[in-house]
Amino acid sequence: MPQLSAPPPHDLLLLPGLLCDARLWRDIIPPLAGLARCHVADLTQDDTLRGMALRALEGAPPRFALAGLSMGGYAALEILRLAPERVTHLALFDTSARADSPEAARRRRGLMALSRSGQFRGVTPRLLPSLLHPDAVEGPLGHEVRAMADRVGHDAFLRQQMAILHRPDSRPLLPGIAVPTLVAVGEQDVLTPPELSEEMAAAIPGAVLARIPQAGHLPTMEQPGASAALMHDWLKRS
Repeated sequence: MPQLSAPPPHDLLLLPGLLCDARLWRDIIPPLAGLARCHVADLTQDDTLRGMALRALEGAPPRFALAGLSMGGYAALEILRLAPERVTHLALFDTSARADSPEAARRRRGLMALSRSGQFRGVTPRLLPSLLHPDAVEGPLGHEVRAMADRVGHDAFLRQQMAILHRPDSRPLLPGIAVPTLVAVGEQDVLTPPELSEEMAAAIPGAVLARIPQAGHLPTMEQPGASAALMHDWLKRS
């Protein structure tokens, strides 16, 4: 009788960023198949981080590794506030533990006002250089990012921006994180630059910091091989 292969040792909950869907994580899932059953949460339905976190927890396995990128990182930290006992590992990609600065909040409100006035166009060509490495902006990846934002759409964009706008300062939470943690960032990320990841990694006991070359704000799409390799090593930690 043929032997049945053992199931992967981890459940992995993946949290997308602003105007992102499951495409953000698509290319890192197959390389992790032997280590993790992957579940991508829906962060489009709620206008608070708490609501996002509760919805993600409701659909998640009892215990799971947790990875979030950008806004997904904010939601990951909220999950740690609500249910730290359910999280076995933590990965924070291209995110920050800080709340919005007054200037960032002003810009965010301006984008929300434009969207409410009927000028939502997802990710426009003007915004792509803030999301991708310069080498990727004009290629197929730029088109995929724009298509992903269009799928998420206007209403979810407003809900997500509201949640981000009112997020708390999570820096006091960081020293209490007691699970294997990866903090990763694209070398050319201009939205959440590497110094913000350095700040988080320095505050989380035992955290591993990784800077991903030739990547901007979306390294799981830009450099999926490097991102998956980092996550493979992270999931092997105990």
